[in-house]
Amino acid sequence: MFASPLTADAQLRPLNPWHAEEFLANLDRAREHISPWVSPSFVATDLDRARHVLQRYADRWARDDGGIWGIWCDGTLVGGVLLVSLNAATGVCEAGCWLEPTAEGRGLVTRAVSRIIDWALVERGLHRVEWRTNAGNVRSIAVARRLGMQRDGVLRGVLRGPDGRIDLEVWSVLAPEWRARRGGGVAGEG
Repeated sequence: MFASPLTADAQLRPLNPWHAEEFLANLDRAREHISPWVSPSFVATDLDRARHVLQRYADRWARDDGGIWGIWCDGTLVGGVLLVSLNAATGVCEAGCWLEPTAEGRGLVTRAVSRIIDWALVERGLHRVEWRTNAGNVRSIAVARRLGMQRDGVLRGVLRGPDGRIDLEVWSVLAPEWRARRGGGVAGEG
């Protein structure tokens, strides 16, 4: 129910608190791979914390200030996409993603992020979607490029990391750019 196909064997679906066990299993498979790139508060280490992360996003969805969706391949949760923030008053939201290594290289993140950008800019009527990523995360930057985002700049030394300060790149796409790029179909597909 409420599934959107990404490929013949992959779907994008809402990720709810009752998916906490699946979410934790996904994080356990992806933990080492995604830990350098995502917030430590997202990478839950036990079932209660996994449920808490998902409940936090369910509450955000209810308040109209964020959301989270899972990517399932052959019935297994392998990653997902999220609106880290959404501000209807300013018309700006921030998108993000995570994916376990076994699911990489299939265009799943690009297709899934494309769907939430389409929802945010076309259906919801927001003006800007941001993509913020560690400047060293080449895979994430490649997704931003594939989605037609523009690099706005670098926030130098803005985050603390295990080896010192981290630069954060900010990418974005504006509603008129997205509409022009998507033409008759959804951007990122194909």
